[in-house]
Amino acid sequence: MVVLTSPLISEQRLQIVDFARQKKLPTVSLGINFPRVGGLVAYGPNGATMHMQAANYISRILSGTNPADLPIERPSRFELVINLKTAEALGLTIPPSILDLANEVIE
Repeated sequence: MVVLTSPLISEQRLQIVDFARQKKLPTVSLGINFPRVGGLVAYGPNGATMHMQAANYISRILSGTNPADLPIERPSRFELVINLKTAEALGLTIPPSILDLANEVIE
């Protein structure tokens, strides 16, 4: 089950994870908080880095830079979080090569 990102979905993440667990559905999300509350996998941009980029833009605009002169930036750092407890509950084995790529493994 692909879990999209929005304030409403984030607010209801515990209910979404409980539903997925009951239905034995593996979940993948952008938000790293989903595996931390029982989702299977998250892969997405690093939130702290994105906030720092936004703060830099605001600082430059407040210093007089025309917003139209600022380049469009994309996230540069992505994180992979895997919840092994959830994988085990679903009867899934995560290959070691994937675990080696993870930024965080929840056991």
